[in-house]
Amino acid sequence: MPVHRFAEMTWEEVRDLDRSSAVAILPVGAVEAHGPHLPLGTDVVIAEGMARACAERLSTEGRTGLILPPLWYTAAGFAGNFPGTIGVAGPLVSDLIVQIASSLEAQEIRTLAIANAHLDPDHLASLYAAADQSPDGSRIVMLDLTRRRAAERLTEEFQTGACHAGRFEGSIVRSERPELFRADVAAGLEPNPSSLSTAIRDGHKSFEEAGGPRAYFGWPGDATAEEGRSTVQTLGHLLTEAILDGEMQ
Repeated sequence: MPVHRFAEMTWEEVRDLDRSSAVAILPVGAVEAHGPHLPLGTDVVIAEGMARACAERLSTEGRTGLILPPLWYTAAGFAGNFPGTIGVAGPLVSDLIVQIASSLEAQEIRTLAIANAHLDPDHLASLYAAADQSPDGSRIVMLDLTRRRAAERLTEEFQTGACHAGRFEGSIVRSERPELFRADVAAGLEPNPSSLSTAIRDGHKSFEEAGGPRAYFGWPGDATAEEGRSTVQTLGHLLTEAILDGEMQ
């Protein structure tokens, strides 16, 4: 079955789908600082790649993937001191996702999967809250990449926790939107091995407190499009598994 971009379809095309087997995929990310070399919209670039790879994978399972327009705004407290960051309250995000799921359920599209690689703790809490409030008769599938089951299948840099605007994210931008990757700037950046995940556990609340005064962590100069393409496929497979595993419970 083909992959569909929901906003590019007509209402009659949606009407004529086998909606009982359809999965709506919502790319979610923040507009926030990603170092001096990646765009503010990096999280959505990653989420859209993840959504596409998931929809392609679902098609091999005889399912229809519907890629929704992305949700660009969410909690982004760690980057709040950097120009360009736009943060909104987590409960607002939860409520919006639940309302999207309700609208889809009314159209007999009963699974909403969230494609997300933005790991701000307040943002993740909003996604968990949305999943816990899934409307009757539908599911909101939320994949948490910080959980060991997912993280151990991602890259070495990701597993260190030093992975904001580093090799992990930069590689995906290089593969998905190469024109947005400032290669000359990235090449001149020193590695920053400070772990965001450790900083979060220690109670820090900003990139500066976590050791990222330029809003990047990891090894940005090592980003490659090849790694990005592989990582996008892995992200898509992880989300597909979360969707299908939930159906078997």
